[in-house]
Amino acid sequence: MTLQQLEYILALDKTRHFVRAAEMCSVTQPTLSTMVQKLEDELGCLIFDRSVQPIEPTEAGKQILQQAQIILFNIRQLKEHVVSIKGGLAGSLSLAMIPTVAPYLLPKFIAAFKKNFPEISLQVTELRTETIIEKLNNAEIDMAILATPLNNPKILEVPLYYEKFVAYISPGDPIYCKQELTPTDMPTENLWVLEEGHCLRNQVLNFCDNKVHTSTIEAGSIDTLVKIVDINCGYTIIPELHIDFLTEEQKKNLRPIVRPEATREISIIIRHDYVREGVMNAVADSIKQVIPTHMLDERLKKFAIKL
Repeated sequence: MTLQQLEYILALDKTRHFVRAAEMCSVTQPTLSTMVQKLEDELGCLIFDRSVQPIEPTEAGKQILQQAQIILFNIRQLKEHVVSIKGGLAGSLSLAMIPTVAPYLLPKFIAAFKKNFPEISLQVTELRTETIIEKLNNAEIDMAILATPLNNPKILEVPLYYEKFVAYISPGDPIYCKQELTPTDMPTENLWVLEEGHCLRNQVLNFCDNKVHTSTIEAGSIDTLVKIVDINCGYTIIPELHIDFLTEEQKKNLRPIVRPEATREISIIIRHDYVREGVMNAVADSIKQVIPTHMLDERLKKFAIKL
């Protein structure tokens, strides 16, 4: 068994086509087919079912592919960790970010990261929390930035910053006259929320005692929620960093949430076997250049991340 064979089967799983997998791996199709067959012979089981088109992994093959992904993940970590030991940061970084964080963090983060760490090839994907956890567990991404806690023993969380929620209220809504809101002031029948699958939706509903709401539309983005409120009355809950996206007129519709304040914790998450401490600090240092200082985790302000 070789690392090259593991790369071949992962490429084949991704493309489900021998010719395209061979092109991805820069080898001929007969070479790739032969090496996959040799690996199957060595393991004593079929990794792919060739009787269907497109081909697909067998049940045993799915488990082999998952382990292959983790092995190659750790091999790449090892190589890049050696580079960092020698005093440099290089290699690649696959980072995921949830949609309710990405608009505020991602544009400036990319600029800061590329400026300060040009030798690291950065790939960023916007994904929902459930997909991020799955891909992290399968070693398909290196790390992610999302709302925590996850209460997942397989994942290590490092808090980055804390963000308040504020209410955005239509001038035509009965609660508009209030200067601040408590959870008891927030009727969920007038509340517009994100669609199922967004962690921010769950945070908002939990804060509002998870009462059943009767809004007929569940939006896919915070910007859409604001526009719905502008036209259809009612109110929504938005993160503090979205305030900069509002016009001066729209900012008049904001109200603080108090007793208690509504906040969310945003963290970097990694697998427990992640070892590239330097890269993780590179991400954290870039975020510190983007997020207002008063929002940053106190430990992150003072200390580097230690794994």
